[in-house]
Amino acid sequence: MNNNIVTHVGSCHCKEVQFEATGEENIEVIICSCSICSINNYKHYIVPKESFKLLKGKNSLTTYTFNTKLARHMFCNVCGVKSFYTPRSHQNSISININCINSDTVKSIKNINFDGKNWDKNITKIT
Repeated sequence: MNNNIVTHVGSCHCKEVQFEATGEENIEVIICSCSICSINNYKHYIVPKESFKLLKGKNSLTTYTFNTKLARHMFCNVCGVKSFYTPRSHQNSISININCINSDTVKSIKNINFDGKNWDKNITKIT
């Protein structure tokens, strides 16, 4: 199967925060059932930090942490959307909300369900 490398472009709702990420056109997305992901319907597309570039909005980001304080949830302070963040499970990566990619560069999506309600017990299945 041909899996080209493309540049995905995305943003928050108001477009105050804009980013790009280099990755494959056929992607895997993690659907997590933890307390914050499930309430926000966040769908994780995880890329290495070096494949991610914030294009606009650094001063419009607000960071939220809880529990272990390892995950750094970043929200647009204008529209409130979390388009990306640093996940606890992948500290050297960026998790992009697939719903925030607004380019037509994604060819296919394979969903991977993750039992985040039981995070400690299941984390080794996705790292």
